[in-house]
Amino acid sequence: MEPRKLYRSRRDRQVCGVCGGIAEYFNVDSTLIRLGAVLGAFVSCGTVVLAYFLAAIIIPDYPMVP
Repeated sequence: MEPRKLYRSRRDRQVCGVCGGIAEYFNVDSTLIRLGAVLGAFVSCGTVVLAYFLAAIIIPDYPMVP
């Protein structure tokens, strides 16, 4: 079995595809991940927003298949 890798989503993307990629990795609905990110942004006073954009820089896009 091939190990799973975390990528930013190319097809389930609202801003940078981070939440869509995390949802695909954990096999859950991306809406739940996005709601958690929005709630976390309000509770943590913006730390989640910073983490989101850092993840957008660090996590690679899903490779294009020809």
